[in-house]
Amino acid sequence: MTRTGILLLGLGLSFLAGCSDSLNNPYPGSQSDASVLYSAFSERPKHLDPARSYSENEVEFTGQIYEPPLQYHFLKRPYTLIPLTAEAVPRPRYLDAAGNALPADAPAADIAESVYEIRIRPGIRYQPHPAFARDAAGSYRYHALGADTVAGKTRISDFEHTGTRELVAADYVYQIKRLANPRLSSPIFGLMSEHIVGLKSLGEALEKAARDHPDAALKLDDFPLAGAEVVDRHTYRIRIKGKYPQFIYWLAMPFFAPVPWEAEVFYAQPGMADRNLTLDWQPVGTGPYYLAENDPNRRMVLRKNPHFHGETYPTEGGDEDRQAGLLADAGKPLPLVDEAVFSLEKETIPYWSKFLQGYYDSSGISSDSFDQAVQFSSGGDPQLTDSMRDQDIHLITAVAASLWYVGFNMLDPVVGGLGEDRQKLRQALSIAFDYDEFISIFLNGRGILAQGPIPPGLFGYVEGVAGLNPYVYENRGGKIQRRSIETARKLLAEAGYPNGRNAKTGDPLVLYFDTMASGPDAKSRLDWMKKQLDKLNVQLVVRGTDYNRFQDKIRKGNAQLFEWGWNADYPDPENFLFLLYGPHKKVGSGGENAANYDSAEFNLLFERMKDMDNGPARQQVIDAMLEIVRRDAPWIFAYYPKSFGLRHGWVHNVKPNLMANNTLKYRRIDPALREARRDEWNRPVLWPIMLLVVGLLAVIAPAVIAWRRHERKTA
Repeated sequence: MTRTGILLLGLGLSFLAGCSDSLNNPYPGSQSDASVLYSAFSERPKHLDPARSYSENEVEFTGQIYEPPLQYHFLKRPYTLIPLTAEAVPRPRYLDAAGNALPADAPAADIAESVYEIRIRPGIRYQPHPAFARDAAGSYRYHALGADTVAGKTRISDFEHTGTRELVAADYVYQIKRLANPRLSSPIFGLMSEHIVGLKSLGEALEKAARDHPDAALKLDDFPLAGAEVVDRHTYRIRIKGKYPQFIYWLAMPFFAPVPWEAEVFYAQPGMADRNLTLDWQPVGTGPYYLAENDPNRRMVLRKNPHFHGETYPTEGGDEDRQAGLLADAGKPLPLVDEAVFSLEKETIPYWSKFLQGYYDSSGISSDSFDQAVQFSSGGDPQLTDSMRDQDIHLITAVAASLWYVGFNMLDPVVGGLGEDRQKLRQALSIAFDYDEFISIFLNGRGILAQGPIPPGLFGYVEGVAGLNPYVYENRGGKIQRRSIETARKLLAEAGYPNGRNAKTGDPLVLYFDTMASGPDAKSRLDWMKKQLDKLNVQLVVRGTDYNRFQDKIRKGNAQLFEWGWNADYPDPENFLFLLYGPHKKVGSGGENAANYDSAEFNLLFERMKDMDNGPARQQVIDAMLEIVRRDAPWIFAYYPKSFGLRHGWVHNVKPNLMANNTLKYRRIDPALREARRDEWNRPVLWPIMLLVVGLLAVIAPAVIAWRRHERKTA
């Protein structure tokens, strides 16, 4: 072979030697041994400010950055509140109208106020941030910036200096006041203003101040709030109207996490908001991670907070936790992962492909990939396919603390009302909608038939046939079975619509379903709904609309039937039963009772139940409430969603916790195993390239040889 041929062959072999995992690795330059978790997000988080953030895709980040005083134990079930920044879970003190102390078992009617005193552990510090930076004289470096100075800044890292300081009780009080700031429009202000003493008045005062001085910052420290007061440097007090035992759960949500006043001053400066330098984009917290990179069109990176206060992995759990290896890290300092990289993946197929290649550590299961990942046993239990097991992929399932339902507008003249004929109409329609079939066709089995408004895992839910809805289902041989369509037709006739026609006029029964859903998948589901009512000879007209128009129709009570869902804010039945409480009707009060259901009997029981402690007496009241709503049927109780997730074998300490939102700190990664698996699964197929190189040599070499001979002759 000529020297030229040898040179070309050498270049080809060098190229082949460079062909490796790096060609398709989406994280070029990353260290293979780094303790980094890789995940993805499909939509940019809109709000990262704890006063405003409420969506699931937002809390995935805010839950790791902010720290309310309480949290849920990672392993214990039922869900158990434990301290996070607080020294202990506070127990309320009860006072009567004269301010006198009452015993813990005092009747709710005697309690004028519940007082929660919360002591924060000393020594907790905020993440590094320029808002805390001071110069040699102790003055804040970046609290008096001009627009020209800010013009050159686009990221927090553009500020040379950072600082930190200790978390104090005043930061928690400051955040509670922020809930009333009209410029933030906190989604929980309306609810909390009913409970926290003086919060509604504070909101009115801030609203007036904002109107009178629209260009001036609202200095919250100038506005007192009787319901949230600093006791000392590390203690604050919250006063609640009457008895509201569910308030303790709110203390585990980012809404009640601290915000330092320095951050608001820093971000309020001219030009900051124009560059997305706001709490909504660049949060400031004391949690195990801080947002080191925020490019929502590409990726978001959480990095270990160097000032984190030294929480350790839980040492308590059940036998099943120990057997699953969930206590192997007991007592170790948290967090166990140094960094988490979230990449933007708008489509499910690329996400799934990268998960199978080992570039994402965990994954959900879309409809497109469900059959590839999961199969059902003869008994109906989900299990992994052989291909998934061969890759040491693990399945995680959990019934969500959520509910989907079809709501009837109880103000509607056709489907609404509490008369017996209207009850039977709604019961008939409830039987006709075969959600067994829906779960199988559209959810790949990822759901459980709903028997009422309370999902599994919450107090008040009753398992098995003992907890079935007798108006829609029946017990057949120890199994819950839907009542027959003949039963539904009989109820429909008794409601005045024999064979789907008005008994008085002969007109067909036509119902209207309002929805925001669109696209091919939505069309299939809507066609399915029509077919369900075809069984009763009832016509269903679908009225599609956009989000704003749909919300407006619900607010005004102009919808007839609609589909709605609810995720638990906290693990208490009150959080679901309040959706049917009359005074919370959407029409008139703007509450969450979208069906506008208003039963005096149910309302009285709700008012009694909501303040009760869990126990037999409360269960008895709940059972009575369930009987009422099942009979009245203001909703078609559809299903409780069941989540399916996958994780690779190198990901440890994964246990579904449907209440906690700060579980990233417990994850552990085995980066060496991950790298080995990536190498195994992403070996380049070299023979086509080798063949191409040899082919090129075969074509080029003769021409090069001929040219060299010609050159020698002419020389």
